Amino acid sequence: MTELVWTNNDFDVFTIDGLEPRMSALITQVRPKFEELGGIFAAYFSAQLGEEFFPHVAKHARRKTNPPNDSWVAFAPYKRGYKAMPHFQIGLFESHLFINLAVIYEAPNKVNIAKTLLNNRDSFEKLPDSFYISGDHMSPKSQSITTSLEDGTAEKLLARFRDVKKGEIIVGLEIPRDEAITLKSKELLQTIETTFDQLLPIYKLMVGAPKEAPTYA
Repeated sequence: MTELVWTNNDFDVFTIDGLEPRMSALITQVRPKFEELGGIFAAYFSAQLGEEFFPHVAKHARRKTNPPNDSWVAFAPYKRGYKAMPHFQIGLFESHLFINLAVIYEAPNKVNIAKTLLNNRDSFEKLPDSFYISGDHMSPKSQSITTSLEDGTAEKLLARFRDVKKGEIIVGLEIPRDEAITLKSKELLQTIETTFDQLLPIYKLMVGAPKEAPTYA
């Protein structure tokens, strides 16, 4: 079993110049940990949600020039992929570890998911103050869920998610690298599980959204 702790060397992979050198380090150093986490939490989701979930470790296969700025393992109840549906992720940027729930622009039912979330905004109010919300899965920038609810950013992100074809919604927990590297394996696994426990009600809203043909403004 791979030792499930993060180190500075793991985060520093994203500072390596060049696509091939960075990918080589990702494959040998970081990917085994994602694969281990994938097995553990695919089983967790299968048990919690009553259907088989599959782990999808990022391969970055489409990249030909620019090295990835982040990497992850995603979870969804579909063996062939995850991007077209709500999915969970555990991943790294150079600056932090992220544990989240995401719906990205490739999801065909995103309009109805957005409408459902807008009609259930109180579900976000139940999340811990430490959680964040974002409208771009490729950016490390995010905003506190509490602040976003107070200043209207959360509603604007949900409206953009509904109205703009490229709109996305990501919600979860970020752990700065300096804190992440101090977590022992048991602490890391407990933190991930607790975070997913708190995101499950929103996931259930997402997958329960009506399955209608989307329209864009």
